[in-house]
Amino acid sequence: MSTKILYNLESLYEEIDIFEHKNISFHHHLRNGDFVLNMVLKKYLEMDVKELNLFPSSIFPTYTTILDLIKNDQINNITTNYLNGPVAEYISKNGLIGKLKMQTHGGRARSIIEGNNNIDIAYIAAPYVDKLGNAVGYKGKNACGSLGYAIADSKYAKIKILITDTLVEEVDNPEIDGANIDYIIVVDSIGDSNGIVSGTTQVTKNPVGVKIARYTSELINELGYIKNGFSFQSGAGGVSLKATEYIGEIMRKNNVIASFFSGGITKYHVDMLEEGLVEKLYDVQCFDLDAVRSISKNKNHIPISASIYANPNDEKMVIKDLDCVILGAAEIDYDFNVNVTSSSHQMLMGGSGGHSDTATEAKLTIIVSPLIKARIPVIKDRVMTITTLGKNVDCLVTERGIAINENRKDLIEKLKNSKLKIYTIKELANIAHNYTGIPKQLKKESKIIGMVEDRTYDIIDYIYKA
Repeated sequence: MSTKILYNLESLYEEIDIFEHKNISFHHHLRNGDFVLNMVLKKYLEMDVKELNLFPSSIFPTYTTILDLIKNDQINNITTNYLNGPVAEYISKNGLIGKLKMQTHGGRARSIIEGNNNIDIAYIAAPYVDKLGNAVGYKGKNACGSLGYAIADSKYAKIKILITDTLVEEVDNPEIDGANIDYIIVVDSIGDSNGIVSGTTQVTKNPVGVKIARYTSELINELGYIKNGFSFQSGAGGVSLKATEYIGEIMRKNNVIASFFSGGITKYHVDMLEEGLVEKLYDVQCFDLDAVRSISKNKNHIPISASIYANPNDEKMVIKDLDCVILGAAEIDYDFNVNVTSSSHQMLMGGSGGHSDTATEAKLTIIVSPLIKARIPVIKDRVMTITTLGKNVDCLVTERGIAINENRKDLIEKLKNSKLKIYTIKELANIAHNYTGIPKQLKKESKIIGMVEDRTYDIIDYIYKA
């Protein structure tokens, strides 16, 4: 079938039966600037389509129509990689008719490709589309950058729909292949690309964060990772970006050029590419508009699919060659299990994204966090929800010192003469307890409302009602 061009959703629903096709997906590259998810789901709300199963790659605060559908008993199950905002709060307190499944970025791509996430209709916000259905995300009036999370949906859903506000005659080097697309819907606006930007994507100036970042860069350097050809990933959080800045200083001093940076890309990574400090950026998601613009002008800023990024069954998987990754934590426990899914009160507030994927593959996985957050120690006896298994985590860096996973005896040996403050994780916890006392461990509620699925398809933890 050739790709059909329509100009409103009403015309689409004359073509397809949404009462029959109830497993539907969306991507989140426009983040809080996305209009498409609410635009589509309002039609499902109006038409009272029941027993929906949603597969959005992430859920942001602006996705309020999901909450309307849940309250109207129209959604059974949700499978996603990350969620926060009103939807997360409601599910935490009330659950779903069915269950919430939290996957990783690589796990989601794998599940779609292998048929475990069986998607009937993929609704894909596409900023720049030609009349054959070829599309890229880094052009158009609401460009969002790489479309990495939507690629699997565009290939493997039963019905693939691009929703765009910029239709052109031809797209060069498409991320999405028009041969796979069934419908194009042209609308006035798919969103506001300014909503991509988060307040966290700025280098920290907080003295505690700066100290953590400094320790992190010194640790990586002492362990011998900052050398020609090394590969690296940092998140878009302020501490991670400050650590990246310090690593850049070490690279300049020692004339080091990295082979690649991967994951979500920001201005700071782009600056290092343009300076010649790194050869390539492998971009599954742009975190700011500088990164969006960079893909158009820098040939070595390469958009990739979530499968190529982190699917363990993809032979091209980028992160299998990742030397070092810096990640955050809401909580970490004595076994180095990390929680970025829920608060200590069991309120959903995030999810793995690429956290578990990269921790599993990187040669060195570093967690960065203040030792005490809001007068509560970050180190627990046992985290509330395991997002990333401790066997895949190597180091915790705080402003008070560094803990090394006792399973990494090679790292402990390398650091035996270090001037860095090295402790066991229990010693670090005791330092925190000297200030806070020993906090009471909250008991989990008995009702399970969801699960955390590793990219291996193993369930590594359950999510309980708050």
